[in-house]
Amino acid sequence: MPPPGQRPTPEQIQAMQRQLAIDAEKAGMTVPEFIEHIKKQAQAQQIRMRQMQAQQQQQHQHHEGCNHDHDHDHQHPHPPQGGQGGPQPIAPGPPNPKGLAVAAFIRSQDLKPRTVILNGERKDMFRVKRALRALQSPAYEKARKKNPLLPEITDRASLENVFKLLPLSMLALRVSKVEPEADHHGKKPKRVKGQWNVRIEQQQEAQDDMYYVWLWEGSQIMRKVYAGLALVAIFAIVLYPLWPLVLRQGVYYLSWGLLGLLGLFFLMAIFRVILFCVTYFVTPPGLWLFPNLWEDVSFMDSFRPVWAWHETEKPKKKKKKAVGAAAANSTVAAATGQVSPATATTTGTDTQVNTGSVQQRQYVAPNVEELADDE
Repeated sequence: MPPPGQRPTPEQIQAMQRQLAIDAEKAGMTVPEFIEHIKKQAQAQQIRMRQMQAQQQQQHQHHEGCNHDHDHDHQHPHPPQGGQGGPQPIAPGPPNPKGLAVAAFIRSQDLKPRTVILNGERKDMFRVKRALRALQSPAYEKARKKNPLLPEITDRASLENVFKLLPLSMLALRVSKVEPEADHHGKKPKRVKGQWNVRIEQQQEAQDDMYYVWLWEGSQIMRKVYAGLALVAIFAIVLYPLWPLVLRQGVYYLSWGLLGLLGLFFLMAIFRVILFCVTYFVTPPGLWLFPNLWEDVSFMDSFRPVWAWHETEKPKKKKKKAVGAAAANSTVAAATGQVSPATATTTGTDTQVNTGSVQQRQYVAPNVEELADDE
């Protein structure tokens, strides 16, 4: 443990993280759950220490109130000070308030996070350079005026120190991409496109090209509100037979309307395929209605643009084949001593024709030398 008032070194942070992972595995819990368990134990220990300090203070006041006329040949026994009676376990305290303020601001910004798998759980991952860019934005200065807990940033060093409040408070940790582990049959799980499997790195640095994952989920108030609304909705659906007749009729017509919309969607999907097949032969390369309908995009982006031509890369391939054939012909002509074929280069102003070398080269047969076998 570092001395009081001093920031722990990276080696000490690594040792704490390794110890946390080992203790969490022994307890059969994940690292975040084990940290919450340790926090509760630390809070209980602080309460006991405060009670002991209160008792000591009462005893000290009692001794001062007593007027002793004789010399004190004996000493009053004092209980040992809290925290000095034995070694204390290495346990991270609650997150730094400044770190929580920085995490709340960074999480509110558009960091373009992506979902990754960390220890079998889905986490949000972001790139360090986007977080640093958010801390240097004018929005951070405006937030500092409203929240005095946000630290001031003057240079690159202070910028990285502010960002390092996240790993120091166990709010976000640096990770790196790893390959998914094989199961007991030796088969690797199917990899989802764009989804990484990551692991926590020992060195918690703040370089631009590094990645961090959020361990802090932010405020859980809205999640609890949504969970309560979901329970109310489920309870209301269960009580459907007790609804008034007007509400039941409204739900009946609404369900038919939703079925009609679903049927129109499938009809549109069939029509776009037929339209593409017709336009593929009439006006190649073919026309797609709502080309992003089945792409992995948002709901609104699935209908943008309304139409687009079918993308094809055949002309590029033909061009590459033509260039390769011309290069092969030139190589064969140079090897046999024949005149290379003429090539033409057309520009916007004039046309230049290169007929190659007019002089015919004399063909020289290759010499074959026999080498004696080494004994």
